[in-house]
Formats: sequence, structure tokens, C-alpha cells
Amino acid sequence: MKRVFDVLCSALAMFLLLPILVLAAIFIWLQDGGPVFFSQLRVGKKGRLFRMWKFRSMVLNAESLGGYSTQDNDPRITPVGRFIRRTSIDELPQLFNVLCGDMSVVGPRPDVPAQRELYSDVDWAVRHQVRPGITGLAQATLRSEATTEQRKALDLEYARNASIRLDVKIILMTFKQVVFKGGN
Repeated sequence: MKRVFDVLCSALAMFLLLPILVLAAIFIWLQDGGPVFFSQLRVGKKGRLFRMWKFRSMVLNAESLGGYSTQDNDPRITPVGRFIRRTSIDELPQLFNVLCGDMSVVGPRPDVPAQRELYSDVDWAVRHQVRPGITGLAQATLRSEATTEQRKALDLEYARNASIRLDVKIILMTFKQVVFKGGN
């Protein structure tokens, strides 16, 4: 049932958001002529690695300038990147990851492999028993203000209590966060 929900939601979202997807791609390309998309290896359900897609929001050589976590006023983030991050437009290409089955609309945000060290073996297994999501409980409640420990706890809570009802609640909470708070 969740997979059907994911496919329907992502297909509908891609259709409705097509003008935004096209405009974002144009502005990113016009900024510096570089690639529009950024992809990175992430950890999915059952620890399977997959390539996650985002709109590029950083300078071309960003990975050589820093780690996997960004800070406020990170100099690697481009002017267009600041806007698409603030509005979460940078995450929209992950709708393709959902259609491919690598991600879900709702679930813990996908980890980079280096984040494995943050978890016990049991917590890592619990967290990866569900597909990672475009949004999750941590993003819906705390947005980018969550500490690593808060994010871990909320991701584990979601993995233990996942349901369509909870997914709908998280989608509505995320919409409220993005539209009314405009946070990162």
C-alpha cells in the first residue's frame, strides 16, 4: 500500500510541479553553466546503496571544500542554491528516486555511508528497515534545527511506527514548515 501511495504522490507532484522543476533547472544552469543536478551515494532500505538526486545548490567543486553537512552561511552555497534550499525545491528531483523505488515520499532522510558510525548496529538495522524519504519526522517537526541526536531519535521513531496515516501527517506538517516558516 505504501509503494502505491509513493508512486501516486510522486507522479502527481512531478506533474503539478513541472513548471517549478523547469525554472529551477534554468536558473541553476544560468548561474554558472554547470550541471543542474547533483547526485550522491546514499544508504537505502536494508543498507542498499543508491544514487540520490538533487538540484545542485553549491558551487561546482563543493565536495572538495567540505564535508557532508552544511552550516548557516556556508560559502559553498550559491545564491540560487540559498533560495532552492530555503524553499526545499532542491529536493524535488528525489521524486524520481521515489518512482524508481529507491526512496519513499516519507521516511528517514537517506544517510551518506560515512554516517554509519553515528549508530549502534541495532539502531542502524532499525533505521534501514524502511525506505529513506524526501521528508521525514525530523524535517516535519524540527526542519534543519534538529541536532544529530534529535534527528536520530525521530528517524528511529518513524522506522518503528511507520504507517500511511503517519505519512499523511508528516506530509502536512512538512508543507506547513516549508510554506509558513520558510526554514532550511
